[in-house]
Amino acid sequence: MTLWTIVLAASVACLGLKLLGYAIPPRLFEPPPIRRSTELLPAALLAGLIVTQTFSSGQQLEADARLAGLGVAAVLYAVRAPFLVAVVSAAAVTALLRLVQP
Repeated sequence: MTLWTIVLAASVACLGLKLLGYAIPPRLFEPPPIRRSTELLPAALLAGLIVTQTFSSGQQLEADARLAGLGVAAVLYAVRAPFLVAVVSAAAVTALLRLVQP
């Protein structure tokens, strides 16, 4: 099986899952526990992605300049800085620390 075959099969599977989601009646999402779960799921997935990308390098855990950038973004978010300012500041801090590190 070639790489393109795998990519195409995965694409068809994702499309099928998306179409299956449209077939589910909306009334199944109306109970409060299910509604709350579906509202919080994207934030939980994003948090998991952030942690994975910040603390992992291949198969190993490590703390490097990315952690400092995340810290800067968290502080700026806490003081209600604009999103773009937080992202650019975090990227700048990360880049500067990577430049200074041997």
